[in-house]
Amino acid sequence: MTEGRTDGTPTDGTESHDPDFPEAFLSFMRQGWRDTALPVAPRPETPNYAKRRAALSAAFPGETLVIPTGTEKVRANDTDYPFRPGSDFAYLTGDHDADSVLVLRPNGSGHDATLYMRPRSSRETDEFFRSRHGELWVGRRHTLSEKSTELGLPTADLTGLEATLADLAPGRTRVLRGFDAHVDAAVHPYDGARAEGQPARDRELAIAISEMKLVKDEWEIGQLQDAIDATVRGFEDVARILPADRAVSERLLEGVFALRARHDGNDVGYSSIVGAGEHATILHWVHNHGATRPGDLLLMDMGVEGRNLYTADVTRVVPVSGRFTALQRQVYDIVYASQQAGIEAIRPGVKFKDVHLTCMRVLAEGLSELGLLPVSVDEAMDEKSTVYRRWTLHGFGHMLGIDVHDCSNARKETYRDGALGEGYVLTVEPGLYFQPEDELVPAELRGVGIRIEDDVLVTATGAVNLSAGLPRTSDDVETWLAEQREAGPRLPG
Repeated sequence: MTEGRTDGTPTDGTESHDPDFPEAFLSFMRQGWRDTALPVAPRPETPNYAKRRAALSAAFPGETLVIPTGTEKVRANDTDYPFRPGSDFAYLTGDHDADSVLVLRPNGSGHDATLYMRPRSSRETDEFFRSRHGELWVGRRHTLSEKSTELGLPTADLTGLEATLADLAPGRTRVLRGFDAHVDAAVHPYDGARAEGQPARDRELAIAISEMKLVKDEWEIGQLQDAIDATVRGFEDVARILPADRAVSERLLEGVFALRARHDGNDVGYSSIVGAGEHATILHWVHNHGATRPGDLLLMDMGVEGRNLYTADVTRVVPVSGRFTALQRQVYDIVYASQQAGIEAIRPGVKFKDVHLTCMRVLAEGLSELGLLPVSVDEAMDEKSTVYRRWTLHGFGHMLGIDVHDCSNARKETYRDGALGEGYVLTVEPGLYFQPEDELVPAELRGVGIRIEDDVLVTATGAVNLSAGLPRTSDDVETWLAEQREAGPRLPG
């Protein structure tokens, strides 16, 4: 965008559809504004973020660490998607603003942390009223001191970041890459070694942060519980407007849940999956352009992301008519038995993959009872076969936290092949899916998809189902659906 000209001629507007700005108007807009302080106070959770930065510092002594949050992404033309901070950056700072960069520089005993940010601009500048990122357009930004007070973290103007990065020793610097193209370009990789598409040294930084996130502290567990409780309310909202005797749009149901997510949290934690009928057999059905029908099953995989970005991830299947058919109930009960076996298997020291095998064996046994397996259960479970996976498709679950698929950069030996630890939070979500075109299953099974998903905390002695506020057994689901319908529609608040 062009700045105001000084020769008295009109200048371009802020947006393509705005009128031009004469210099007299620009001069008039730069004066006469009262300055107001933003009421800020230290956030009570800032010690948690400081502990995480200290742990990361200890993992990389003597090295500079650069962690950007990312930039706004263009949706179309001059409109952006709503900004969501990079999860690792948010995990280390608690800050949610775009363009910011956390820099940890080594000192004699650890690291000095500085948050580089775009501070509030003076009201005497044109940015205040002309920039699409200015205060009159998007609201008040923090000053450096306000942000520092709120986060308990030293701050610096983002304009000084380039000089800071240029001064770094390449062999003693690691960058969390892929979030900010300017930062990526400013700090060149030290060597040519690569790991999963990234410079190896930088990949080690991403791994370290990811593995730190495996164990949730008490505050994080509380954040997850808040998000899960809001998700329970969202499922109730949807059930209350789901008719038993007529069609309703999947998108209407998605929208009702989204209303709860925006009211009680930050947003949805991921694109909601609302699959009626055969759409339930599509794992990531997010088009949601179908409709429910009496007699169908409705699969809903939805989660509220809380205000501090921790998300729930819950799936339930309900019979639209209010009652499962005998065959629907049989398949549902197989999936429930698989999930229950998985939850009961969870405790510290148990291998992640062993929980998976526990769930899968129950599913394979159920498939055998349905007469679908072409071989015995043991043969189907053999790693050289796994033919049961035609109908199970995915693993039993994943880590959950500030990302819906949390800790995704953790090493395989720590996560997928590793043992569970106290403080881990993970989903348990087995499913069975019979595609409409599958000629190897009876016609009455085609188009049936069932997944039950809950969010589980690993404790010292076993597991706690954090999403137990939603019923799981087939009988309890029917009772719950009837109760919600009887209660009638409601709005959040």
